[in-house]
Amino acid sequence: MKKVKNIVIGGGPAGRLASVELGKHGEEVLLIEKGNIGGTCCNEGCMVICALTDISRFIKSFERFENHGFIKGNIEFDYKTATDKVKETQMIFRSINQSENEYYNNTIIYGEAEIEKATEDEIIVKIKNEDGEETYQCEKLLIATGGKQNIPNIKGAEFAITSSDVLNLEELPETMNIVGGGIIANELSNIFSSFGCKVNMFVRSESLKSLDTDIKEYVVENLLKDVNIYENTNTLEIKENSIITDKGEFEGKTLIAAGKIPNTEIIKDFVELNDDKSIKVNEFLETSIKNIYAAGDCIGGVNLTPVARKEGICAARNMAGYLNKINDIIIPQSLTLDLDVSFTQSKNKSEEPQDGEDDEDKLLNLSLPGSGGPGAFWRVLDRETGLTKLNVNTETGEIEKISSIAPSLDATAYLTFLMNKGFTKDDFDDFLELHPSTDMYYIMIRALNGI
Repeated sequence: MKKVKNIVIGGGPAGRLASVELGKHGEEVLLIEKGNIGGTCCNEGCMVICALTDISRFIKSFERFENHGFIKGNIEFDYKTATDKVKETQMIFRSINQSENEYYNNTIIYGEAEIEKATEDEIIVKIKNEDGEETYQCEKLLIATGGKQNIPNIKGAEFAITSSDVLNLEELPETMNIVGGGIIANELSNIFSSFGCKVNMFVRSESLKSLDTDIKEYVVENLLKDVNIYENTNTLEIKENSIITDKGEFEGKTLIAAGKIPNTEIIKDFVELNDDKSIKVNEFLETSIKNIYAAGDCIGGVNLTPVARKEGICAARNMAGYLNKINDIIIPQSLTLDLDVSFTQSKNKSEEPQDGEDDEDKLLNLSLPGSGGPGAFWRVLDRETGLTKLNVNTETGEIEKISSIAPSLDATAYLTFLMNKGFTKDDFDDFLELHPSTDMYYIMIRALNGI
């Protein structure tokens, strides 16, 4: 049995960044990854959505320019060639991710990890791969195993594909039936409809529940207008070439996009779990067993790459002996469509009014048209430049909520940072935008200064 100081299981955003951080502190690290380094984001999530959405946006821009009469021609789109090029690009990302870890002298082993023993005094991990088996003993362990596809209990679910299979389709189906109403379901609906598929989306309750009502209405009417959305619809059975719902039977291929659930099988018999089967951790990201930490989607919460990165780095610092707490901050989120959709809400915003007080009396709602600058100029003719909403507390001057549809996510990201720093509307008086790239800031701040 070999000995190593730190073992990290999982090479996604949390585990990869944790390993780098440990390496920066001169710590000995063994990173174990059963598939491809980079996790869901690089291999089947964010990067895949971004790659395919770039093509989708190009197609829609071409159609817009053609409708305006100054570009003419034909576009032939080859889906298989496009996905092959995505895979080729992923190889570059993986190489960079691996090199970054190896730069800090971290050891990476590709294989299936199994925890044989996990106590305060002894941690033993076995690795299985095509070269055989190896057993390691470590002082500290980080579980960063991410999430796995949530497959609802639907008859015939084995006939459906998931987002993990999108790059492996040999050709585009004539009709794509998507089960789910969250961010990934809507992003994939936009992509496949842009590529010429007829898309039906079946949502058990309500689609995009996290979005402001006006923002959702804009998304559905302008950005997903070619998608048939069936809300409050139960999927009863999936067949090889059709789907049966309580609204009827629909022909076509089915894709399940019902979100992710924590991937905690490897550690569930050793540490305490939450009700949703995620790993229970304290503010230092330590589990119920001393010297065993967890970070990323496997601990639940908001499943986002930036959050996983932050948690991985925090856990690594604690493993290296530098006491570090994970901060409770406002988290911006996004939806990648023909325009970017972003939203956030202050953690201090009251869900219920205090006694004798009406929140609506002190909350000012600002609704702003989108900017006609970079990425949106040619949308002005179609009146489709986007929409931004700000909710401002008139007593404190604090921004409590942001919802934006625009060509860029920058404004929401930076305003969220300032919200976390406690800035109020008066702190924006001296802001000067970089024209024309940050014109959305100018529109927002002009509105704030008018309060």
